[in-house]
Amino acid sequence: MTLQNRVTPFGDLTIAPARGLLMGNRGGRLHDARRQLGARRWASKQWICCKLDFNNRHRTVWGNSYSELFFLDEVTAFAAGHRPCFECRRKDALAFAALFPGKHKAPDMDAVLHGERLDGKAKRQHRHTINALPDGAMVVLGDEAYAVRDTSLLRWTSSGYDRKRSRPRAGDVDVLTPPAILTVLAKGYAPFWHPSAGAGT
Repeated sequence: MTLQNRVTPFGDLTIAPARGLLMGNRGGRLHDARRQLGARRWASKQWICCKLDFNNRHRTVWGNSYSELFFLDEVTAFAAGHRPCFECRRKDALAFAALFPGKHKAPDMDAVLHGERLDGKAKRQHRHTINALPDGAMVVLGDEAYAVRDTSLLRWTSSGYDRKRSRPRAGDVDVLTPPAILTVLAKGYAPFWHPSAGAGT
């Protein structure tokens, strides 16, 4: 059974054949007993991204516990508003927290991110100057998401980055990545990229 559990940079949950390189959740269970997505899209403010494998644990995806979600990579997870998990990705989570503006405890970060990633139930977008964005930021061009990587913009798809275009030197764009995560990236956090993004991932 194909599940509606692939996360886009817009925060939407879709059906896609590629599982991605990270999993995560939104604080609890979103599915019903038939493994169908319910009306809500989060159970709490704790939106995390995790390793696919941790301590040899085995789970039934969308079983009796939380709803497992999957991301192409960490750049995608960040765009949707997720942060690293303190259990399975503790080193990454501590590095992220150390660069996060203001308070660094998980509940505090979750509260900030929840306000920045949502406008009611819709994905919140933020206006920024494109040449000031750090690598790993995700922007909107038309109705598509593009990741900032050096002097290029990489078009996001559920199976990888499939097209490159030059990054404009000026102008404002709508940004999907929450401002607090932009700060983390600008301060030097190196996100986990899908191999399709190119060398050095």
